[in-house]
Parts: sequence; C-alpha cells; structure tokens
Amino acid sequence: MNLLIVAILTFLINIPFGYWRANVRKKSFQWILAIHIPVPFVVLLRIYSNIGFELFTYPIVIASYFFAQFAGVKFFNYRKKLQLLTSSCLIMDLYRANKSN
Repeated sequence: MNLLIVAILTFLINIPFGYWRANVRKKSFQWILAIHIPVPFVVLLRIYSNIGFELFTYPIVIASYFFAQFAGVKFFNYRKKLQLLTSSCLIMDLYRANKSN
C-alpha cells in the first residue's frame, strides 16, 4: 500500500468517530474516546502498509485524520439541520434512513 491509500483509509476510519464526537459533550469521556479509539487502527494500518513511520508521512496521515474528524462533525450537523434522526452512531443513522425509504 502506498501513502495515498493509507491516507484515504485513515479518512474513512475517522468519519464515524467525528460523527460520534459531534453528539457528545466536549471534553467528556466519550469525546476523548471518539478522538483516541481510531489511533491504534491508524498505527496498525501504517505497520501493515509498510509505509513505516518516516517523518514525511506524518503530515499527510495526521491531516487526513483531523480532516475526517471535521467532516464527521459537519455531516452530523448537516443531518441535524435537516432534522433527520440523529444519534451518536453514523452507521445506525444511515441504516435507519435507508430502511425508512
């Protein structure tokens, strides 16, 4: 795997956690978990992909990590603005929305 694929997978892993983070009180235990649970997955992804921990890879992976967290929050706020059923779980919200249609 190359760096671009790792960045994309990091982005996809973190969107649901950003969505979760948007629905909990700031600096609560759940908020901290929403930020830190994906970290081991990203580390395992880096190890599995053999990109290693070279200095030039950090800005790209970290940027995709935080951009995905931001995108998850924005998606939660968008669904809330449309008054769609929102919970802390993106997967269940999308499943319920798809089931109701």
